[in-house]
Amino acid sequence: MKNSHNLSLLFRWIVYFIGLLIMSFGIVLTIKANIGCAPWDVLHIGLYRQFGFTIGTWSIIVGVMILTISALLSKQFPKIGAFLNMIFVGLFIDLYMMIPYLHTPHTFGAKLIMLLVGIVITGYGMGFYISANMGAGPRDSLMLALMERTGWKVQHIRIIMEIFVLLLGWLLGGPVSLGTLIFCITIGSVVGISLPQCQRMTERIITKPIKIETNGLSR
Repeated sequence: MKNSHNLSLLFRWIVYFIGLLIMSFGIVLTIKANIGCAPWDVLHIGLYRQFGFTIGTWSIIVGVMILTISALLSKQFPKIGAFLNMIFVGLFIDLYMMIPYLHTPHTFGAKLIMLLVGIVITGYGMGFYISANMGAGPRDSLMLALMERTGWKVQHIRIIMEIFVLLLGWLLGGPVSLGTLIFCITIGSVVGISLPQCQRMTERIITKPIKIETNGLSR
């Protein structure tokens, strides 16, 4: 039973990191499309334009600040998954941004397609990492902490957070445009579709090796 639990945990971490890899690539596609991106990325790009470093570095720095605020609000130390999410998403974003042939398209139609593909990939990446159930990311941790403190509904807190972050990012020179609106409108629906699919796939990935091991022990 202990071996089965360890194997299950290993496969959950693998799915978790695959989800972060996929999500980070989707984020970079939405950034490279250059017609506006997600509110948090607007903030990261705005900070990058004003103070230097890299977009991924600012994602990590902002994540540290958010986790600190979440810990103070909830009076609980963040889970390891939140730290790993914060660090690796930032690293993956910077690595993907350095891909030499990943350029911004010349036509608006191609930019729009790149944005939409990026949103779908981001949504499925989120679906995989959430389905692994290894801890929420920094921004979700803050949302949950605020929900517990205020008693407000999740959707209301998320809207307020996104508007505040978007406004701050815009003031810092981040790219707010049509793509930002498209992302905000569509990402919830994409995750709503992707999450159940990813959860079913994750459970199949995790339970299959456990069944094989159990059958081996029964012999």
